[in-house]
Amino acid sequence: MLGGQGRHPGSVSGVGIAGSHPKGPPITRPSNGLEQFFFSLRDRVGLTLLDFAGASQANISFITNLGHRLASEDYVRSLELNFGEGDFYANQADPERLAKFQSENLNFAEGHFDGALVWDAFQFLGPELLQDTVDQLHALLRPGACMLALFSAEEKNEIVTTYHYRIADAKTLSLLPRGQRKRAQFFNNRALEKLFGKYQNVKFFLTRDSLREVIIKR
Repeated sequence: MLGGQGRHPGSVSGVGIAGSHPKGPPITRPSNGLEQFFFSLRDRVGLTLLDFAGASQANISFITNLGHRLASEDYVRSLELNFGEGDFYANQADPERLAKFQSENLNFAEGHFDGALVWDAFQFLGPELLQDTVDQLHALLRPGACMLALFSAEEKNEIVTTYHYRIADAKTLSLLPRGQRKRAQFFNNRALEKLFGKYQNVKFFLTRDSLREVIIKR
């Protein structure tokens, strides 16, 4: 929904996430990917952006102060609600559950957005839903628009921390741990280039922590 009215986190059992309350203090980190994302919006106002982090006052205020509009959806929370009981990833392949999820999310016109902040959501999508979502975002983004996504850089660890992502400034993120989850798969650079094959290009940013930042240009 526009104006930052998205879904809010709550407790869901059986989804492989360690509770719904934050685990530990916020982590503040510089973000080259975030800096590149906002650089792509420079000298423009009145754009429409998509935020997968849910309704966050920090993100809403930062984006609107730049003169842009924001649509907020807590995509990971919606995944929990729709697929959380039982086998999280097997449930994503269930046609009825999948159809219901897709009917409730990303209901926007083609070419509606000038940029998207997807954060770490792609890591928690099974193969079919992942490709469908990547293709759907390709349709929703205008040509030349950028998308920021984050992936775990820890190849050997299947269980990763997921976060609430808050924009501190144009170069800095505040990460609030929301629990742990088993990711669907590990993405190396080649896998990401294949996943975003419809897009113009994929740019990777080196980081000093366990998160890899990726800018994907429509």
